[in-house]
Amino acid sequence: MKLSIETGTWSLLATVNNLLDLQGIKSYLVGGFVRDVLLGRDTADIDIALAADALEIAPRLADALGGKFVRLDEANKVGRVVVKDKKAPSGDHWQLDFAAFGGSIEQDLSRRDFTIDAMAVDLSELSQDDIPLIDPFNGRDDLKDRIIRVVSGTAFSSDAARLLRAVRLAAELDFTLDGQTETLLKRHSHLIAGVSGERVREELLRLLAVPGSGRFLLYLDELGLLTAIFPEMAKAKGVGQPKEHFWDVFEHSLKVVVAVDFLLHQGSWEYAGDEVLAAVPWSEVLAKHFARPVSGGSTRRSLLKLAALLHDVAKPQTKALTEDGRTRFLGHAKEGAAVAVNILERLRFSGKEVKLVEVMINHHLRPGQMSQEGLPTRRAIYRYFRDCGEAGIDILFLSLADHLATRGPNLSLTGWQEHARLVDYVLAQHTEQEKLVAPARLVTGHDLINILNMKPGPRMGQLLESVREAQASGEVATREEALAYIRERLVAGNAVG
Repeated sequence: MKLSIETGTWSLLATVNNLLDLQGIKSYLVGGFVRDVLLGRDTADIDIALAADALEIAPRLADALGGKFVRLDEANKVGRVVVKDKKAPSGDHWQLDFAAFGGSIEQDLSRRDFTIDAMAVDLSELSQDDIPLIDPFNGRDDLKDRIIRVVSGTAFSSDAARLLRAVRLAAELDFTLDGQTETLLKRHSHLIAGVSGERVREELLRLLAVPGSGRFLLYLDELGLLTAIFPEMAKAKGVGQPKEHFWDVFEHSLKVVVAVDFLLHQGSWEYAGDEVLAAVPWSEVLAKHFARPVSGGSTRRSLLKLAALLHDVAKPQTKALTEDGRTRFLGHAKEGAAVAVNILERLRFSGKEVKLVEVMINHHLRPGQMSQEGLPTRRAIYRYFRDCGEAGIDILFLSLADHLATRGPNLSLTGWQEHARLVDYVLAQHTEQEKLVAPARLVTGHDLINILNMKPGPRMGQLLESVREAQASGEVATREEALAYIRERLVAGNAVG
């Protein structure tokens, strides 16, 4: 067997092999690295099994390679070495995970999750023209057949994080779970609730990073995993909505995620054609915005999908009927944001990630409230972005996805085009306002003290903010106009300091 390994990676592995060989340590390339090389996929994540204490060996390898050592798992003796690729201008790096194994390599592979990850190559044989592949569970055949199959019937009970990992791998590789594996997964799906929040978060974010991942959330629900991860969502099943909604609250929430993929040019929407997507503003700037990293593996795109999933999580407990028989969910945005915070904190998302999702859910109704008729005023747009910050862009797209997943196959093209035109207008006005407000403030607190004899206090902050609003809406453009504007408001309020 020949392995097609990038030159820099090959050189690194040869160096690692030499260092281990000098210490008389047997080592094997295993798991995802072997799988990805056989699939022809680029990967910088390298798994190496050692017939030695990896936590003792890995730090010495890190020093020899000029890398950084990270202790991953004390109990199972797993350590990571991160090595920068000095030839790559972007600062790329390799991540080598070293794990200790006892007994034979075949015994080690028998304890792994899926057959496609239960293959190994002797590191010392890597330079041979015909490299023997150690494949006791026919993983290479499953690679060819594009199947995810467990190595043993205890795979999920021994490590329940594999439940979510199975679906994530299927999404990343465009594979399918074999029938017995799917049955076993359904039987053990409840075990995911016992997995640490950090591990669930990592697998969930990797799943959400896959284009078109919205449809895999539907699959997670079929397998019993979705409500095991998010038990707060179970109450949404079967909860009816006003007549303009095509789906109940739970189905709607899943469809919003699918719609987000569609709007971000990452998936399809079966209920509409190209004319629907053509109406939505899109640019390289927006693409970069949603691709921007947030924290530890998340992007604005993946967190928008998470917010889409959870945006109506509080609808069941806020549902009420008015006197005229209409269904209302008063306060569901604010209460849903609080529920989402609890969920994300439980899953160990960072504070930055939690805050972004909280703002998106809390304000997801705002785009439709900026104007009762026609396009919103410049002042309304300024206040929207003042309250929502950069999340304002994400919320606009969440509102569009919400619209699609509300109407479903009953979408009115005219109503949709009006909504898309509003989003386009708000984005354009925001860009102009950033140019107006980004420079130094026209007036400062010192100006109000020195020129208008005001005393520091809340009123001063209110006046400075009102000037920023007036500046953004084009009402004032110079220092003199700003001071005149403040004088008028002071006189009108009879509040000369």
